[in-house]
Amino acid sequence: MNLRTLRYFIAIADAGSLTAAAAAIPIAQPALTRQLRELESEMGVQLLQRMPRGVRLTQAGVTFYESAQRILAESMRLRQRLSHGQHLAQSTVVLGASPTLARVLLPGLLENCFNTLDGIELRTREAFTPALMDWLEKGVIDMAIVTNPGTGRALSLQPLLGEPFALVSHKAMRVGPVVSVNQLTRIPLLMTSLHRGIVEQQMLALGKQLLIQAEIDSVDSIRELLRRGRWATVMPVSVFKDMGREPDIVMSEVSGVQLNRLLVLATRLEARPSVAQTLVQELVEAEFSRLMRLGVFSFGTAAESASD
Repeated sequence: MNLRTLRYFIAIADAGSLTAAAAAIPIAQPALTRQLRELESEMGVQLLQRMPRGVRLTQAGVTFYESAQRILAESMRLRQRLSHGQHLAQSTVVLGASPTLARVLLPGLLENCFNTLDGIELRTREAFTPALMDWLEKGVIDMAIVTNPGTGRALSLQPLLGEPFALVSHKAMRVGPVVSVNQLTRIPLLMTSLHRGIVEQQMLALGKQLLIQAEIDSVDSIRELLRRGRWATVMPVSVFKDMGREPDIVMSEVSGVQLNRLLVLATRLEARPSVAQTLVQELVEAEFSRLMRLGVFSFGTAAESASD
């Protein structure tokens, strides 16, 4: 057993299935399955219970999961102490994220950075994916979490997770918890330019078009307009999940088409990233895992996600 095996196990537990974990790491699923079998054989206990939909931690798996998290955290702290000779105390890392993701990710990430990475200053910049990619290539930022990046750039791209889109509307529009793709085409929408492009491309495969009333690159403005009851929006689940607790706001799944975005950690193709950048990247991955366990990136609650 090594640290990589621990990371693989945590990824499976966080994703709730071998298929999702293999796509997020990324690693071939047969290789990931083999790693899991070898780990369970080495531990002498079953760590994951295979379910009709995904996997679930056994009681032994919960204990092992918590221990694995502590081991990886201690490993990170040890690497930091050993790297002081590389002037870690003077290091600054600049992370870029989209406005829709920053409000979900950054609070926990910054807190963890302050608590565990003494001497590293983490700076953040917000922009949509095209600007983030440009900044990354120009060296303005060190890494970025981008959405559905295109090909052809000299960047390293590490998939983090796939997140479904939801239709978000006011109850006055009388939209149910599930809408068909045909219903979606008749609902007046407000959308950001980036998410419009992603969703329209996925709808195009079905020969369907959205009814776009306005393109607004301000999530806060779209939030306020939704409360007026005349328009809806299609956004990643995490963006409006907090609004799902408002009695007048309805979050609906779209059936008949798989609408989702792929969140990717992008870095420059450098021979060797700095120790500080590596440590921050590990914190980013850990925070995504924590948010996935809480159900932030899915329609269900944390308990429902764990039982899939």
